[in-house]
Amino acid sequence: MNQRFALPDVGEGLTEAEIVSWKVTAGDTVAVNDVLVEIETAKSLVELPSPYAGTVVRLLAAEGETVDVGADIVVIGDGAAEPAEPAEPGEPAAPVEPAPAEATPSAAADSSGATLVGYGTREAAPPRRRRGAPAAQQPAPQQSAPARPATPQQVPQPPARGGHVLAKPPVRKLARDLGVDLATAQPTGPGGTVTRADVLALVPSAPAEPARRVEKHDRERHVPIRGVRKATAAAMVESAFSAPHVTVFTTVDATRTMKLVQRLKADPEYADVRVSPLLLVAKALLVAVRRNPDINATWDEANQVIVVKNYVNLGIAVATPRGLLVPNVKDADELSLKDLAVRLGELAATARAGKAQPRDLAEGTITITNVGTFGIDAGTPILNPGEAAILAVGKISQRPWVHKGKVRPRYLATLSLSFDHRMLDGESGSRALADIAAVLEDPARALTWS
Repeated sequence: MNQRFALPDVGEGLTEAEIVSWKVTAGDTVAVNDVLVEIETAKSLVELPSPYAGTVVRLLAAEGETVDVGADIVVIGDGAAEPAEPAEPGEPAAPVEPAPAEATPSAAADSSGATLVGYGTREAAPPRRRRGAPAAQQPAPQQSAPARPATPQQVPQPPARGGHVLAKPPVRKLARDLGVDLATAQPTGPGGTVTRADVLALVPSAPAEPARRVEKHDRERHVPIRGVRKATAAAMVESAFSAPHVTVFTTVDATRTMKLVQRLKADPEYADVRVSPLLLVAKALLVAVRRNPDINATWDEANQVIVVKNYVNLGIAVATPRGLLVPNVKDADELSLKDLAVRLGELAATARAGKAQPRDLAEGTITITNVGTFGIDAGTPILNPGEAAILAVGKISQRPWVHKGKVRPRYLATLSLSFDHRMLDGESGSRALADIAAVLEDPARALTWS
């Protein structure tokens, strides 16, 4: 008996995901919880385990294809893999669409699908779609006609206009580029399939290939808006146009902080963790939150209240090959300095490796973005949606500074705090930034203000 596995919602309100890579092929034998496929959601890469044991009969989605939640993506059963339709020379093979299952008692019993731990059962699967493709038109019902014996001279007739035309994706694209209606083509391919030659036959003096685009287009690079980039764009637009941003700046003498970083690196207690200035910036922000709790809040429009959090899920913006991710350290305010260093290192490494899980990226309350790592002095960061404040840290470098009445080389950095002006006014935002700067100028304040 064949079982169909549908794309589940992996716990982040998922509506669709991209098939990144299959870990199995048709004919492979799998056990329950063996990894079948890696998908990319709007936030993370997720591996999906198999809810069934058996043989992979057919993969129903190609790598790079966007699939709706609830759509079938693989068939697993006890039979051999089904052969794919042969491709024409020079064309990639088109995915074979599954034939509709007959209504049998066993099929009805399996209609809800097996339960995958944490995903639940599924309803009837919606159709898959390829990225950028319009919704498929439903073929008009056709009346059955008496069968007539075919003769050798009989030529295949094109399907009635509005009916389903069999053609591979490259042929469909060629028809679109040339303005040809596939329903008017005389199919000469196997099983009544319209071929490239059938399309070109409808275009007088048609070239063998569509005309090249203009030269300007050849010098452009088109990047699909999907995955993390798509989610980031939506979040930033929502934040920028829903929360009134204000940014305040200050320059801090971080010389003592840099000396403390060097001492911690030499401390055997910290030998197995990564110590950086960002660790002490994070600690300074946590101290400031304790003294200015309003910067750790959310605006609840529906209930017309400001929700001040009594915990800190500290987000750290991480640049990854997939785009900007903001994993957060849960209950960071309850961690020791060493434990905070360990968690920051783990989250950053996981995010850069593309293994951040939805739970790592959810429920942040305040964020730090370190633009200094790119050699940038300052910035005006946009809030993560739902958060009241975000701190940007510029590069820390030696510059001339008046210290104890004399100009000396000191380690300076510019701090920028953007905040939601609905929740914080200029005074409260400035006080919070001043507290962060004070701790970085004299790290001992982290003890005296605790």
